[in-house]
Amino acid sequence: MLAAGVLLIFLSVLTVHGTDTVLDVDYYIEYDYDYTTEAPLDIEYDNWLIDLLEESSACDPYPCLNGGSCQSKSATEFTCSCPEPYRGTRCEQVRNICKDVKCGFGDCIINLNKQPFYECKCKPPYQGSDCRTLPASPCEPNPCKNGGTCIKTKRRFRCACPDGYSGKFCGTDPNDCYEGNGESYRGAVSMTEDGQECLDWKSNFILLNGQNPFTAYSNFSGLDSNTQNHCRNPDGDDKPWCFIKKRGKLDWNFCKVKECSKAPAAPPQPVVPVVPVAPNPPQFSECGKPQPTRIVRIFGGKKSFPGAHPWQVSVQTRTKGSSTTFFHMCGGILLKSCWVLTAAHCINPNEELQVVLGGVNIDKHEEIDQTIPVIETIVHENYKEKTEALYNDIALLKLQVTDSPYCAKETRFVRAACLLSQPFPPGKECVVSGWGKTENRTYSSHLLNTRVLLISQERCSIPQIYGNVLDNSMLCAGILQGGVDSCEGDSGGPLVCEEDGTYYVTGVVSWGIGCGLRNKPGVYANVHTFLNWIESKIN
Repeated sequence: MLAAGVLLIFLSVLTVHGTDTVLDVDYYIEYDYDYTTEAPLDIEYDNWLIDLLEESSACDPYPCLNGGSCQSKSATEFTCSCPEPYRGTRCEQVRNICKDVKCGFGDCIINLNKQPFYECKCKPPYQGSDCRTLPASPCEPNPCKNGGTCIKTKRRFRCACPDGYSGKFCGTDPNDCYEGNGESYRGAVSMTEDGQECLDWKSNFILLNGQNPFTAYSNFSGLDSNTQNHCRNPDGDDKPWCFIKKRGKLDWNFCKVKECSKAPAAPPQPVVPVVPVAPNPPQFSECGKPQPTRIVRIFGGKKSFPGAHPWQVSVQTRTKGSSTTFFHMCGGILLKSCWVLTAAHCINPNEELQVVLGGVNIDKHEEIDQTIPVIETIVHENYKEKTEALYNDIALLKLQVTDSPYCAKETRFVRAACLLSQPFPPGKECVVSGWGKTENRTYSSHLLNTRVLLISQERCSIPQIYGNVLDNSMLCAGILQGGVDSCEGDSGGPLVCEEDGTYYVTGVVSWGIGCGLRNKPGVYANVHTFLNWIESKIN
């Protein structure tokens, strides 16, 4: 599983200062070429989430968000009058503010605190409210910061930075660096390692193709109105990073910001008695904690980064006794170091199995992969495969010990999911992940994920959906309008729900009718029903 790509950069001069290698680049900023911003996407919003929850408590408790005004139509119906720029049944959405905005040679930046709720951020040397005005000279006014000198040539200019300063516009001072993994970094670097300019964190392009970073990383103090396009590390990655626009799509990359010098060695200290240190907690002593991940754009779903779903397993198979290559067959969920939960219909007694954990690309080997043989399969005693449905579709895989007493080893990318003690209520938003069938191909080589809603057994059993074929070994989750679902390649994979930052296995992908069809949500093995069975086997 290959997690990283190769990025091409063009650098004009390489110099070395002392023991630190520094890239000093003559950045020429070309202008007078047609690289205007594309017309923003025309997004049609819908209210499937609100419709499915069937809010029926009128204005108590207060249902309207973002300052909306609630008017009660009856004891069970209400209407929210939304202030600009919000819309939706509960004022939960922001309209596409930049839809009809033309920012010319610039980017449309969202500002929800001030009308008209956007501004055009111009690329130097362009000016004006629509970023289409060229000054008499690109160096007037001087776009270079910190005393940099603007040097004009034909249809382009560059900034000659004073000693120690760097960046396209000399915005990076000599002391700009990050400590540790850079979560505390508040510097001004706004360029990636391959020389691309970062997008403003408030860029409409990020909102249209991902999520609002200020919402997704609301607990991170380093994003505010003054952050602009400066590099940050809001999700605990290895170093500061930023979003970029690459070939018309939203992407990201680590930033060209240096790590602060290590502190000088401390003077020798007098010898003191050794105090025993408490041992580290055993592996897998905590469950349900994923690695925080950045936002990016299964069926109707999004690509996953390593560590986002650390309990995700690729269950792979080949004919018993053969030497052929294993291939991905189903998903699975890591419950303990030596136990994986999957679907019963994934088990074939004539095949041998192995599991791969950690990585996200099943077509490539990744350094973070762990590949472990399966030494025992346990299919539920009451598993039944009928024409209309799969009943008690659950199984356990026992893994081979690799480093006694462990089978899988806990890392940032391999962790166990939790088993839930109480079922979550209908309407709960949960996450399904896998390498399953997508709109365009038989399976995805890259791990995908999407959000779905738990649907009550009563509603899922109406004639228009699945009728009377469901029993308590199953649960439904999805979006009744269609378009988002798990598909057959995801069989055995996880449906997890989060509470207080911990993720609990709620379902195992089992069956459904079609993929992403209206009124045909995915059907999952109901893990809560099988708690006693699971615990009796793995304990």
